Amino acid sequence: MESPCILICSIDDKTGYCFGCGRTRDEIGSWTSYTSLERRSIMAELPTRLENVERKPRRETRRTRLVREREGG
Repeated sequence: MESPCILICSIDDKTGYCFGCGRTRDEIGSWTSYTSLERRSIMAELPTRLENVERKPRRETRRTRLVREREGG
C-alpha cells in the first residue's frame, strides 16, 4: 500500500498537517480504509500542504524516539 509516511509523526498545531507527510490526523487514521484513488488524490495535495508547514516539530518525532530507544537512551 502506498503511504507518504516518513516516520516524522508530529502534527503542526497551526495547519493541522503532519510535519513529515502533510496528512491530517483523520487522513492518517483512515489511510488503510481509503481506496488507491483516494490515497493518490490526497498524496497529490501533500507537496502544497507541506509548503504551509513553517515550524519544526516541538515534540520528539517517532523516528528520533526509535533511534534513542535502540541506543538505550
